[in-house]
Amino acid sequence: MNIKFESADKINGVMTITIEKADYEEKVTKVLKDYRKKANVPGFRPGMVPMSLIKRQYGTAIKADEVNRLLSDKLFEYIRENKIQMLGEPLPNEGQVAQDLATDGPFEFVFDIAVAPEFKAELSDKDTIDYYDITPDEKLIDEQVQMFASQAGEFVEAQEWSGNDTLKGDLRQLDAEGNTLEGGMTVEGGMIMPSYIKGEDEKKKFEGAKPGDIITFNPKKAYPDNDAEVAALLKVKKEEVKELESDFSFQITEIRHFQPAAVDEKLFEKVFGEDVKTEADFRQKIADSLKAQMAGNSDYKFLLDVRKYVEEKVGQLTFPDALLKRIMVNNNKDKGEDYVEKNYEGSVKELAWHLMKEQLVAANNIKVEDADLKEIAKQAIRAQFAQYGMNNVPDDMLENYANEQLKKRENVEQFIDRAIDVKLTNALKQVVKLNMKQVTLDEFNQMMKA
Repeated sequence: MNIKFESADKINGVMTITIEKADYEEKVTKVLKDYRKKANVPGFRPGMVPMSLIKRQYGTAIKADEVNRLLSDKLFEYIRENKIQMLGEPLPNEGQVAQDLATDGPFEFVFDIAVAPEFKAELSDKDTIDYYDITPDEKLIDEQVQMFASQAGEFVEAQEWSGNDTLKGDLRQLDAEGNTLEGGMTVEGGMIMPSYIKGEDEKKKFEGAKPGDIITFNPKKAYPDNDAEVAALLKVKKEEVKELESDFSFQITEIRHFQPAAVDEKLFEKVFGEDVKTEADFRQKIADSLKAQMAGNSDYKFLLDVRKYVEEKVGQLTFPDALLKRIMVNNNKDKGEDYVEKNYEGSVKELAWHLMKEQLVAANNIKVEDADLKEIAKQAIRAQFAQYGMNNVPDDMLENYANEQLKKRENVEQFIDRAIDVKLTNALKQVVKLNMKQVTLDEFNQMMKA
């Protein structure tokens, strides 16, 4: 076997592999002998079928399998041993001549290889990159206190409607004279939140409403151009209210008022546990929690800034565009060349950063272990619980959820990428000089929108 690799411009490689009869003959002969032992051919006893017949029936197919195996093994072995940084997969050269595998060869296969451009992505303490330290202000802490109080709140009965109270009562369709329509629509225990009524004239009818009051209103005018809302209120199909014009009576049986929890020791314990006794401690605990949560935002912004800094430092890279476009077309056969032309520039930009990041990862000896994936999974689950105000989730529960998440391959791939980003960010924060900038969350968010 002969393998030759040429790359005149260092990014477009051509690999020629020539396979001789001696390369495949021994393996093909062995497989044919195995076939002969098992072949069931009328007129011959098992194992006594003439080898010439076995070769005629199976020889070319077996040879093709062995040649293809040799091609794949030797191609990637050569790339690995010669440290060629191949992009995508090898493609048959456009000038490849069809090989007649019914002959003994030799067989010559030519592949086009996209090679990564040569460059060096380096960072040191001579490089200065901004790091935005997000500090929770009093306004943000107030919002969190209100959120926790709301999450721990409950509905209580009220004697008069106000704000976002919910009214419960019975609905009756009325005729033109304002009497209950015989055979009309009725709803027992219907629920209305007047604050969500769009028709202002209809909304005013509920002002000062009390249990026992009977209010006459028009659902279609209350929710104009929203038959779905009307149908949900009347518990019928949307089609049944399309031509509806009637007024309805609504006799209020109950007013439910949402009462946020008191900001007291009971709430403190519910949110953070028994170690928080005062409102000052509660607010400090919230500030610390927010600070930890927002550190992830700061790190995310830092890595974005690292990317921009490194891209500018490395400069524009030259890629084998024509070959990469062929690879993209081959990988997106259902989308066509228009898709490739539209998305090529963005794909190459991401590819360039991927190659730069690979060098930074290698330079900082970053490796992802199972424990890293477990921790990333637990962090993601912890953040999901925190969105619902659950900050004291037991570690064994997080462990169980994480184990379930790690059973899914698509999750594992995401966790690996996230773990690499986290470890690379932490490493680079120790390598470069950080230009620390204190910002509020609002300021940070405005900056991210820019």
